[in-house]
Amino acid sequence: MLNIVTRDAIMRLRESASDYAELIQDGRFDLGLYQPVDMDSQTPHARDELYIVARGGGRFTCAGETKPFTPGDVFFVPAGTDHRFVEFSEDFATWVIFFAKRG
Repeated sequence: MLNIVTRDAIMRLRESASDYAELIQDGRFDLGLYQPVDMDSQTPHARDELYIVARGGGRFTCAGETKPFTPGDVFFVPAGTDHRFVEFSEDFATWVIFFAKRG
């Protein structure tokens, strides 16, 4: 069993000096924690992904549709889809699960 505590993951993210920390790499999925500062400049990814908001709030734009979010909200983004977090709070952080490529 593996247990990852949010505060420990955030500390690891800060130590990485990046906005993303990969926490688990597996052949079926990867798990990370993402915490953009000021702006989310990510581009579409080659794999399906799932976001689970850990803390903070704001708005999420995906494929031209925008929705508000708060902790606990979940967003699924198919591979190749334009998406980003906008108008998010300073404490915003989200778990990211990248699924294995299909085929």
